[in-house]
Amino acid sequence: MPETEFATTLVVLDLTGIFVFAVTGALVAVRKNLDLFAATVLAGVTGLGGGFIRDVLIGATPPAALADWRYLLVPAAAGVLTFFFHPAIGRVERVVTLFDSFGLALFCVTGTLKAIDYGLGPLPAALLGMVTGIGGGILRDVLAGRVPVIFEGALYATPALAGAGVVVVLDRLGVPGAGLAAAGFTTCLGWRLLALVRGWQAPMPRGPANV
Repeated sequence: MPETEFATTLVVLDLTGIFVFAVTGALVAVRKNLDLFAATVLAGVTGLGGGFIRDVLIGATPPAALADWRYLLVPAAAGVLTFFFHPAIGRVERVVTLFDSFGLALFCVTGTLKAIDYGLGPLPAALLGMVTGIGGGILRDVLAGRVPVIFEGALYATPALAGAGVVVVLDRLGVPGAGLAAAGFTTCLGWRLLALVRGWQAPMPRGPANV
């Protein structure tokens, strides 16, 4: 695939992931009975938050989302559409969850690769890959006044970190970009989908929390 075509494909996948993440953010606003502005804000924060955090931490400023108008338009459109058509979107929430898993896998890979490109070591690069995938959801939940989902037993951050870890290991071994990206993506997506299907959760405290 020519380089320009490959770059275009990555942008399309990136915008798709942002759109799906943004829909989940707007759904939170609707279910908390917030207004259209709140739905748009939470959509933008969810779709773009992880990338913003990553870019600021590695010194890639201004963040990529501010350098291309499409990265601002897509989550805004997702927020408005979700606000007005949330009953229909709610009925296909399983599909949204599926695409959200694809977005998580994509972002953990692209976030790790960008961190590596900026000269970070394996561990920091993997951590920033994970942050790219989960950062927007954490910001969304904090703004919405609820405990972040990833802290309530959902296996979300762990698959993202595993996928990012695969990327950095294969990068150290000299595996070509397409191969390591596919391996990291598959690792994260496979783990996340298995957790959803089988109901896997992270360990939670047992008994009353009276300490």
